[in-house]
Amino acid sequence: MAKSKFIIDPALLDFDHPIADIEGIREMNPQRFEMEQLTAILYEDLDEKSCAAFKEITENEFWVRGHMPGMPLMPGVVMLEAAAQLSSYFTQKHDLLGAEIVGFGGLDDVRFRGVVTPGDKLVLMVKMIKNRRGRMIVAAFQGVVDNNIVVEGTLRGIPIPVEAVESLLKTRNSLLKTRN
Repeated sequence: MAKSKFIIDPALLDFDHPIADIEGIREMNPQRFEMEQLTAILYEDLDEKSCAAFKEITENEFWVRGHMPGMPLMPGVVMLEAAAQLSSYFTQKHDLLGAEIVGFGGLDDVRFRGVVTPGDKLVLMVKMIKNRRGRMIVAAFQGVVDNNIVVEGTLRGIPIPVEAVESLLKTRNSLLKTRN
């Protein structure tokens, strides 16, 4: 039998019995409201350092009205965000990076191979291919709709220096208040 073209065999994914729902995802990821791009976690394999999730695409997505009117196509950047959120979930759950928050560190070899529209179920798959604790994770990812790869590539996650960002925001807010 030929090797699957997928990071994870879709036959292993049980949509009726997810590992984590939105509340479980929120325990690991800080995104909320419009920026939550995962519906549920479906699969994890610690030996392979891989996981899968899905995003139910509805007519109520924040981008539907404007991207594009009359032909709503999920923006590529939102697909990438969904893959990053899955990578972050797995990284945080298993403390691979040792960071309070994981942020985007870069993208490589990204290819868009299909469209995602309301009514679709975007299945996301990631496989960690490198992990430098405290520095970076590197993960291969795929987005799949109806067993067709719609996006794939490699992403890098880096630790967000939370205290430094909070300090910067506090300083900026103080400056804005004094200007007004």
